Amino acid sequence: MTETYRSYRLAARPQGAPTADDFDIVSKPIPTPREGQAVLRTLYLSLDPYMRGRMDDAKSYAPPVEIGGLMVGATVSEVVATESDAVAVGDVVLGYGGWAEYSVEDAAGLRVLNPDEVPMTTALGVLGMPGFTAYAGLLAIGKPQEGETVAVAAATGPVGSAVGQIAKIKGAKAIGIAGGEKKVALLKEFGFDEALDHRGDDLRGALKAAAPDGIDVYFENVGGPVWQAVLPRLNLYGRVPVCGMVANYNGTAEFAPAGSMEKVMRMSLTKSLTIRGFIQSEFVEAMHDDFLRDMTAWVKSGDVKYQEEVIDGFDNVLDAFNAMLEGKNFGKTVVKIGE
Repeated sequence: MTETYRSYRLAARPQGAPTADDFDIVSKPIPTPREGQAVLRTLYLSLDPYMRGRMDDAKSYAPPVEIGGLMVGATVSEVVATESDAVAVGDVVLGYGGWAEYSVEDAAGLRVLNPDEVPMTTALGVLGMPGFTAYAGLLAIGKPQEGETVAVAAATGPVGSAVGQIAKIKGAKAIGIAGGEKKVALLKEFGFDEALDHRGDDLRGALKAAAPDGIDVYFENVGGPVWQAVLPRLNLYGRVPVCGMVANYNGTAEFAPAGSMEKVMRMSLTKSLTIRGFIQSEFVEAMHDDFLRDMTAWVKSGDVKYQEEVIDGFDNVLDAFNAMLEGKNFGKTVVKIGE
């Protein structure tokens, strides 16, 4: 075990896409665990869109990362030292070590993984927070019924791809919206009934052709022009779980035209829409055990497929993060930190 480790510390609030100047890479001695703690060597770091919001000093569902603070993130790690009976040295665990090569965490909050059952990286994607976000948001808010139509944007991502496949399992028609021919082809591999390219000339026309009877559930990950194209296609009593608005996370996307909010409110009234923002953590107590049981079975059976993009190297974290926000990734973005 080395004596020091590196971590990304927020040095400035990014203006637009984060740059190297917005971070300091700091070396510190590897800590010694206190009672109840474990020291973890990071194997894989999850990169997720919510992290961009944590870089801003804005009121949200979670506090921002302080200047000088460690960038947050879920990790798959190996226990290298422990002062707790909850984990043993050599265990592979799901934790929240952040953008760092090592971390120290309360052992009671760690989830011990079994890499022999499913690949360990799935704990950061389809069997982790993104998969649970899809499961809880779709089933608790979207509530798709057999024969209904479910649409989702950013549909090749870890959340969107799971949304579409769960919708299919529940007997609904799944429409995936993504950017570019390669991602459209990937949607077909995931088993979506319809795969649409939001970069095409006429997304509204494509949606009308794909959903001639309208859309009952729209799982919102993106916002922007995709939302504007979907809104008129929503059916009476349509449900919209709002998970994210990645089109505006860097603050550089064009805003919706004036009057669009009035249009949303008017359609919410005339179509009795349910538009419900959510954070996956609110459903953990009620649904997480069911999620792990169901999703593990679906992954093993092949009913739910997943795609991962594994980037190698601690030094490539920021580039991988920006590529993900720009939609250049294919599936769940994970950075391999250690062997």
